[in-house]
Parts: sequence; structure tokens; C-alpha cells
Amino acid sequence: MKVTEHINNAKDTVLSFEILPPLKGKGIQSLYSHLDPLMEMKPAFINVTYHRSEHVFKKTADGNFKKVVVRKRPGTESICAAIMNKYNVDTVPHIICGGFSVSETEDALINLNYLGIDNVLLLRGDAAKNETNFEPEPGGHTYTIDLINQVQNLNAGIYQEEDLKNTTSTKFCVGVAGYPEKHFEAPNMETDMQFLKQKIEAGADYIVTQMFFDNSKYFAFVDACRAAGIDVPIIPGLKPIFNKKQLTVLPKVFHIDLPTALSNEIAKCKDDADVEIVGAEWLLHQSIELKKAAVPALHYYTLGKPNLIAEVVKKLI
Repeated sequence: MKVTEHINNAKDTVLSFEILPPLKGKGIQSLYSHLDPLMEMKPAFINVTYHRSEHVFKKTADGNFKKVVVRKRPGTESICAAIMNKYNVDTVPHIICGGFSVSETEDALINLNYLGIDNVLLLRGDAAKNETNFEPEPGGHTYTIDLINQVQNLNAGIYQEEDLKNTTSTKFCVGVAGYPEKHFEAPNMETDMQFLKQKIEAGADYIVTQMFFDNSKYFAFVDACRAAGIDVPIIPGLKPIFNKKQLTVLPKVFHIDLPTALSNEIAKCKDDADVEIVGAEWLLHQSIELKKAAVPALHYYTLGKPNLIAEVVKKLI
């Protein structure tokens, strides 16, 4: 079922969780152990992230160095299939521009369609670790809107090989990212909103926001979207803080602000166990307020802390 169908058919705010595929070398049970406590909450769908491959240099026997492509978390397509098979829940694989040619992207989308996956979240992705700015793969997409256009073509039965006859149309529901505090590369909020509107006009069906810790920023973002003529569902993305390092890491990596009240409370904590308590309470209050506002879904970034999030959601429902 499509994400938009889950939202439209629900009588209340639906739940969704986002997870990482296991690291290379880890078994599927590590994924199930992460998901088991979350599945008790009966989520409508599970997002499965994708991170681009990295280039590393490895020393060869003759003393030279060889450039090697390393993919630390392979298997997004098969992970989605495994989740659907075990839990009977819809999955939303992330599809990114970085690291893929247009043909490779088409093949991935065809595989997802074969697996019966109805949803994709389309993202440009980050720059490679050895790059200052994002550089597309040779023959690959540069912007998210390029991915949207490719998916919409497949939804219309249009493939890269123009001579294909009697093609099958896909039926992907397309999600894109939104930034209540502005994408860090956008010169201003107005420009960022224009780019977001272009994605919706190109065929995106819903928006999932970057994490935020001040609900007023989400509500202001929704108001700005509606004023700009964006009328698709806007799903808030939420994450708990569970250690003191995140006070500096989250603003640096994700370009977001932390409310003064939250940072002050965390600064008072003796250790990370206390931080986890503060973070869980903050997440619960955020969730309660958002649910009262009848948001379409609550989307939790569970990376590393499924049990913490499960306990928060139990209090919510």
C-alpha cells in the first residue's frame, strides 16, 4: 500500500520508523532485533535508508595504492523484502543520486517493483566523504527532481531504452525531504521552498521533514508550504537525544538548532543515562503536541535506539 493511502485511510495519526540496513558482515538477525520492539507499535511503514559507497585507497603487494569502492551497508532492496516478508508491513527504500548511473537507478527501481514495493523516498544524498561538494556519478542524476522525473517516467511506462514495446508501468508513491530549518546549501528559506515546490509539481506525493526539536519550526514550515501552494502531506521527522555529544554533533552534521530549554537540561545531566531520560521526555512532549495537531504521521529516526523510541511511543498510544 502507498504511504498516501495509509494516511488517507487512517482515522488517526499513523506511525512510521526509519532504520539502517545492517553493516556488511552482520546477519539479518541484527535487523530483526532492532525492529522487534518497534513492530509492537504497528507502524504503517518502515523506511530503509541508503548511504552511498565510499572510495578508499588500499595498499597493494607491490607497495602501490589501489582505489577501492566500499559499500558499508549493502542490500537495501533485499532488506525491504525481508522486512515485508517477516512483518507484513510496507517498506520505503531510499533512492539517492550519488553513486549511481541513471541505468543503475532504473534497474534498482525495476527490482523494487518486482518485489511489490509501492513507495520510494528520493534524495540527492550527501557528498562523498572525500568530496567537499556533491558530485554526481558519471551518467547519474544531479538533483532529486531528476530522480522524480525518472520515477514518473517509469510510472508512465517510459524506460531508458526507448525501443521497448508493451512496457509495464510502475506505481511508485514518491516521498521527498523537507527542511523546516532550511537545507544548508540553500541561500535562504524562500529559495529552499521554491525548490521543494518544484519537486511536488514534478510528481512527489508527500514530504518527510528533517529532524527538528522545536515544534514551532515544523508548524511554521507547514504554514509556509501551504502558502506556497504545496498541499501534500507533510510528515514530521523526530529523533531522541541520548548523549551529550549530540549537543554539538547534531547542529554540525544536520544544520539544525536545539532549543535553549533542551540544551540547558542536557547540560545539567551527570551522564548519558540522564541525557537519555531528558531526551525521551522531550520526544514524548513533541509527539503529544504534534499528534494533537493531527499531523498525518509521526516518523521516528530510530538509528541506534529502538527501545527508547518504543517506550516513548507506548506512552503516546
